[in-house]
Amino acid sequence: MGDLAGAKLLLVDDEAALLKLMETFLGRMGYQVASNTSASAALARFEADPGGFRLVVADLTMPEMSGEQMALRMVALNPKIRVLLCSGYPFDVRSLPEHVRGQFSVLQKPFVPKMLTGAVEELLNRTISAP
Repeated sequence: MGDLAGAKLLLVDDEAALLKLMETFLGRMGYQVASNTSASAALARFEADPGGFRLVVADLTMPEMSGEQMALRMVALNPKIRVLLCSGYPFDVRSLPEHVRGQFSVLQKPFVPKMLTGAVEELLNRTISAP
């Protein structure tokens, strides 16, 4: 994992059981993990320290605000943040503003832990060209 060991991740999913599973698994992989079951709480946590996180794993469909809306607000605060959107529905990264697409990935639900860690590692290792 190189310099990715200990990278700080923010997990956001309104499904508490899934959130706990992701938190446990990514924690075992050596990541520092913070998690929230609400998009607004996660956004407030991110706003308090926008540079503190390397990557956000967010459910696309949450009650108060979509993962996409929340993530775009986070990218505005930290243009280097990477975002993994998880969804049970097909989602196309090309629907996002062009200048941020390289920072996003989509993981289709349901997924197994190996798919999650693979997606997180790929995104953290991805070279993103500056706008």
